[in-house]
Amino acid sequence: MGTTLRRLKIAWSWALALTLLVLISGASEALASCGSATCFLVIGSQAGASQKDTLTANLMYNYIPQGTLLPGTNGIIPGVDTDNRMMTLNEHREIRTINQFYTLDLNYGVTDRFGLELTVPYRVISHRHIAELGSLDTGGQGTPELFTDNGLGDVRLTAKYNVMSSLRNIFVFGFGVDLPTGKNSSQSNIPGSTQEPTLQLGRGQVGLVGSVYQSYELIPHRLNQFASFSYRHTFKNNKGYQYGDEYLLSGGANLRTWDWLILIGQLNYRYLVHDTFSSSLFLAHSPDAPGNPDPIDTAIKDRPVPTTGSTTLMFSPGFNVDVGSATSVYFYSQIPVVRDFNNNLAQGVSYIVGVSRVFNLK
Repeated sequence: MGTTLRRLKIAWSWALALTLLVLISGASEALASCGSATCFLVIGSQAGASQKDTLTANLMYNYIPQGTLLPGTNGIIPGVDTDNRMMTLNEHREIRTINQFYTLDLNYGVTDRFGLELTVPYRVISHRHIAELGSLDTGGQGTPELFTDNGLGDVRLTAKYNVMSSLRNIFVFGFGVDLPTGKNSSQSNIPGSTQEPTLQLGRGQVGLVGSVYQSYELIPHRLNQFASFSYRHTFKNNKGYQYGDEYLLSGGANLRTWDWLILIGQLNYRYLVHDTFSSSLFLAHSPDAPGNPDPIDTAIKDRPVPTTGSTTLMFSPGFNVDVGSATSVYFYSQIPVVRDFNNNLAQGVSYIVGVSRVFNLK
């Protein structure tokens, strides 16, 4: 036990030093409905394919804060009313969102090349905003709202095939399906009103995911590089809302310093397309001159939600510590380098901690 604690302390010191180095050097500033930020990075024990009759289990915790107003932004976004199929511009002011995810990820090797992955997320969300800006009922100042929810998110089932398996090379194709298992009809604090779509625990519709993961040992058993790409498309749900397509591109390297410690550095790029909503379109009044929202177009048709969609580049230092022959723990921090959140709150430094264990099921 003493040896394990000593190893964890050393590894924590390395990760903290990497994080402080990036924070001191300064992250680039750049300039998406409520609470849209998520954590995205590559974890080797999750991204690859397990060997035949082997089960690799990951249990992960993500902490993702979103509460920074960058220069030139004000955090005022549209209100999306799925009950009445109505989008009202400038109707919400975002204050802060904290997302926490507890995720169980299971990789099972059916053969030496083909495997199945099951990802089960549990989401805890805390969100503050001011709704109904410019409304007569609120004197134009809006209604402060604290919204909290927790529960099962959308479960993902992925089939993986390793097309190139050798002592130094791994090349895995994946095809996954997001199942609409997460609740999609949570109510807001306003009686009889369904909460914003991006604050729901699930998307309410099936999604399709394609992925590629590659890894190569530059120095056997010491240094390896990895890269991954994935694409997600989610279909329109019964509320007329469709979450934008997601593109993820990551690359990095692992360095084994001692037999029990791996240092990891990676860059993670995410591009999110605007969400679309089948609705009419209105414009909220100014808080200084309250009134009923002014109609812009009362026809119900597909419209982009202007403050969704984003471009994000993250630097993610971390470490992995072997605590047994089949068990390891890991920690990452995700540090924003470039952020464009379309006038929404920006995602801050995020964290992920997890434990991985390999089971031989023969």
